[in-house]
Amino acid sequence: MSSTRERPVVPPAEPRSYYGQPVIKPPVWTWEVPMYLFAGGLAGASAALARLAELRGNHVLARRSWAIALAGLSASPALLVSDLGRPERFLHMLRVFKVTSPMNVGSWILAASGAATSVAAADAWTGAFPRSGRPARNAAAALGLPLATYTGALLSSTAVPVWHEARSLLPFSFAGSAAASAGAAAVLTTPARHAAPARRAALFGAALEAVATELSERRLGAAGEPYRRGAAGRFSRTAKACAAAGFGLMAAGGGRRPAHLAGAALLVCGSVSKRWAVFKAGFESARDPRYTVGPQRERLEAGRFGPRAGVGTHGP
Repeated sequence: MSSTRERPVVPPAEPRSYYGQPVIKPPVWTWEVPMYLFAGGLAGASAALARLAELRGNHVLARRSWAIALAGLSASPALLVSDLGRPERFLHMLRVFKVTSPMNVGSWILAASGAATSVAAADAWTGAFPRSGRPARNAAAALGLPLATYTGALLSSTAVPVWHEARSLLPFSFAGSAAASAGAAAVLTTPARHAAPARRAALFGAALEAVATELSERRLGAAGEPYRRGAAGRFSRTAKACAAAGFGLMAAGGGRRPAHLAGAALLVCGSVSKRWAVFKAGFESARDPRYTVGPQRERLEAGRFGPRAGVGTHGP
């Protein structure tokens, strides 16, 4: 009798890779990337808020929001170039337009948003572009949502498990966080009597981000463990605490300006912390092979790799 019959094969207690080595390489991005995620989201949502304020005749709020959008878009290319190391690397991404590449599409969105927002902000403050100002404002507002969310799609398209497994919800989380930061930044810079729409935008964004984050954590299950430990866990807890406290102060502050300002500052802090939590969780998820092998094995056992899923041993 062969030894294989005497000793039945027992599956391992937990998913493992070859000698415990990472299955994929961790990202090589540096600190500029999470700050770009924040700055781009802030800029995109601020442009949309500015245009909505203009349409409602609130030009004071609109001018402040256009200035915030321009500041965010001015910082974004600088952060990307700093991470890439050489300015021409960013320009090379504009040599082609590839709709299947989130990074390439995002580069075009960033470039177009920067041009449109520059004209829109200048016209809103000085009236220097009477003919092109209105089309530029419409274009900047239309590009605001893609600018605020394409980074979520970009991260989701990678092989990093904690990003890829949350691919249907990460853009919504980024959209909510961007709206919260844009509304909060406008509250901080706009006189109280003109800031009510900004407060509503901040509250809506914070609520959307909280719901998307909760659903994402439920979907990730065990794969979402990086959000609960290490640096990512600290940033995640900070983001949730700041968002909850900021939401409470702005929602229950009534007409008290100090409460609104404190709530707005907390929401901005929460938005920055959210981007850092996502960033750090991606590194931890890529380093530990459990988060790569585990979801693949679960899908294989559930037969979700196609009609011959249960036959072979190949991955997705």
